[in-house]
Amino acid sequence: MEVDVPAITGRPKYLEVADDLRRKIAARTYPVGSEIPSTSRLMELYEVSVTVVRAAVRELRTEGLVVGQPGKAVYVQGEPSPAAPSDEFVELMGQLNAMHEVLDGFETRLSRLEEAAGLGRPKGGPQVRSGGRRERRA
Repeated sequence: MEVDVPAITGRPKYLEVADDLRRKIAARTYPVGSEIPSTSRLMELYEVSVTVVRAAVRELRTEGLVVGQPGKAVYVQGEPSPAAPSDEFVELMGQLNAMHEVLDGFETRLSRLEEAAGLGRPKGGPQVRSGGRRERRA
């Protein structure tokens, strides 16, 4: 079994262990109804103390993902719900969508100007000379 815990994140170790277990539950490495590894096995896998393992399991139990107690059997009770996008992500997506609208407006205006000037874009896109400028059509 491979453990995917970043070396130094600045987060408490028990949260890193809980994060990895949560990922494995979501990936169905530990499907609903199955037993997660024993406390001693988790200590060995993550190279942490019993206190860290117990805190990680407590974290998952608080979230409703597992039932039971470390030292006894602990079973997967549910899967983590998908994480909601962060406020920063939502804001950036809004800005990106606004930029798309502006660029679409520019493209429309450029097409109208080219048509008015008799430069209509040939099918397949503009013809470009070496030097990067468009060729004028006679």
